[in-house]
Amino acid sequence: MIKDNQKIFNRLNVIMDAVITAVSYILAYFVRFYLFSPERAGVGILSLTDYFSVLLYLVPGYSLLYYYCNVYGPKRTAKRRSEIFSIVKANTIGLAVYIVILYLFIREINYSRTMMFIFYVLNIFFTTLSRLFLRRILRSLRRKGYNLKHVLVVGYSRAAESYIDRLQWNPQWGYSVTGILDDTVPVGTLYKGVKVLGTLDSLELLLPKNDLDEIAIALALRDYDRLEELVNTCEKSGVHTKFIPDYNSMIPTRPYTEDLMGLPVINIRYVPLSNTGNAVLKRSMDIVGSLAGILLTSPIMLVAAILVRLSGPGPVIYKQERVGLHSKPFYMYKFRSMTLQTEEDERKAWTVRDDPRVTAIGRVLRRTSIDELPQLFNILKGDMSLVGPRPERPLFVEKFREEIPRYMVKHQVRPGLTGWAQVNGYRGDTSIRKRIEFDIYYIENWTVGLDIRIILMTFLTGFVNKNAY
Repeated sequence: MIKDNQKIFNRLNVIMDAVITAVSYILAYFVRFYLFSPERAGVGILSLTDYFSVLLYLVPGYSLLYYYCNVYGPKRTAKRRSEIFSIVKANTIGLAVYIVILYLFIREINYSRTMMFIFYVLNIFFTTLSRLFLRRILRSLRRKGYNLKHVLVVGYSRAAESYIDRLQWNPQWGYSVTGILDDTVPVGTLYKGVKVLGTLDSLELLLPKNDLDEIAIALALRDYDRLEELVNTCEKSGVHTKFIPDYNSMIPTRPYTEDLMGLPVINIRYVPLSNTGNAVLKRSMDIVGSLAGILLTSPIMLVAAILVRLSGPGPVIYKQERVGLHSKPFYMYKFRSMTLQTEEDERKAWTVRDDPRVTAIGRVLRRTSIDELPQLFNILKGDMSLVGPRPERPLFVEKFREEIPRYMVKHQVRPGLTGWAQVNGYRGDTSIRKRIEFDIYYIENWTVGLDIRIILMTFLTGFVNKNAY
């Protein structure tokens, strides 16, 4: 059973990290004083004893840092980058504390800064390498049926089905669902090979057998009156219990909770950009990015403007009303790519394949997204952002708000020149529902890093748009 070996495994992890920290430090010393300066091998202002005595404090200190930075947290379902980030975070804090103690408190100015940096790099590299190697071994074993966690699902609901689906899609996580308990579904019913074993009252009979690692309570909404009773039963057994709400479509993947004098309050929608600091940071990036973009693309925009002028009558820059932040309308700028038409014709629908309204040069501008470049001025004005959900026309907003759940959530942030949906292929004439799913993910999980990633993906894959007609 997992619970019998987990403590031993965790202690081995701590010991392995302590050894890696010590080895990285010793190796950093020899790299600095033997490899970098072979003619003065081993010669430094401080003695070997001065350097190596630091290990007495460094090794336990880093073990504590790894603990507080969640390096030792559950990693069964965690992504690799999350684990690597925790290791980098712990080592960065460790290096900062290391420097502060040496130079401000002890005032030891002769300690090699180069050696500290080498230790920082080596410790991250070797710790990450060991974790990736361990992760590969464990996941290989789990795929073969070893090191499994046995889970009982309490309740048959949409949430229960989604939970089982994800566990079966990812056998490397090492979860085995032993069965389902429910009052309304007949015993023996199968869902993807998982059998309904009995009613909710069967829980008290199954728990004493002590062969379960986890209980996943995934009751249907109709059974929530029994939730407290079932949680109490699970708590008495000491088995780790999870709650999977059947209203998961209404709350974000990372719910933001508040403590209201001991009463937990879950916010239905948490938007990181509602934080003033985050908003100021993103707006600063938009101003700098749009100015740089205007300077860099000005020759392209000049050539495009001349070609649009030669393509036929009508303005070079076309402006169209779109819905932006807080559902407020604004005029979005684009290079004109269609023949001049009445406002009524324009409002009929969006562009489709082989649309006769699109000019020859307009087709090229649309395919390469050059027609979007004037929106850099929208970004500079504050109507838009470099990254965000693409803005839509008012008539389509009114249509989609009634047809697509959570459609209006996208207006809680500024619309963008590019976005998470666009770099994942949902541009132009593609599924609006899928586009909204990606937009909401972006809104709920915004970080500076995600913005930078989307911008890089746009440069690499996003300029040529096969769905633009």
